[in-house]
Amino acid sequence: MDQEVKETKEPEKKPDLKIEVVSLPEKGCDKDARKSQRLDILSMKYTGFLENGTKFESTDDHNQEFSFQLGVGQVIQGWERGMLDMCVGEKRKLTVPPHLAYGDIGAGERIPPAATLIFECELVKIDNGPKPTNVFNEIDADKDGFITRKEVSEFLIKHSEDKIEPESEEHQKVLDNIFLHEDKDKDGQISKEEFSGPKHDEL
Repeated sequence: MDQEVKETKEPEKKPDLKIEVVSLPEKGCDKDARKSQRLDILSMKYTGFLENGTKFESTDDHNQEFSFQLGVGQVIQGWERGMLDMCVGEKRKLTVPPHLAYGDIGAGERIPPAATLIFECELVKIDNGPKPTNVFNEIDADKDGFITRKEVSEFLIKHSEDKIEPESEEHQKVLDNIFLHEDKDKDGQISKEEFSGPKHDEL
């Protein structure tokens, strides 16, 4: 009797973030220099490209730097990881795979689904950032230890400066993107362990 041999495929390994240090400042980047860390406010110059070389965003187009707080979920995961331990004046090139960027959904008209993004970045300034509040508890309205899609939606609507239509396609895409990255086990809700934003009052 012939024995049937079944081939088992190993799970496809996702590409990791690629960080290239393009240049360092002549002074101010030695071992004692201040380097970016979680909760810092960073001011950046950057230009973003698709893999085919198409530019989709640049601070040069707006004549102002982009500022954000590192480590609190304000930017894509590729930036959260790729901007750590930078000194002022350092330039990096980040190649960000889809699962650390905008996933299978994309973002707006400029970033298609499943896009690998390339960023040319320069750190201009580091400031001390405030300690974030426990965002998980703020979103978790019924305090059951899990965040539902409805709770995330209500939180975004409450804290947005602009009026949000709950059923709008744009708002639903934002929710889709959040759950793509945060709902690791795909059970339709986000646990405290899965949540990547601030979830402790003392940090």
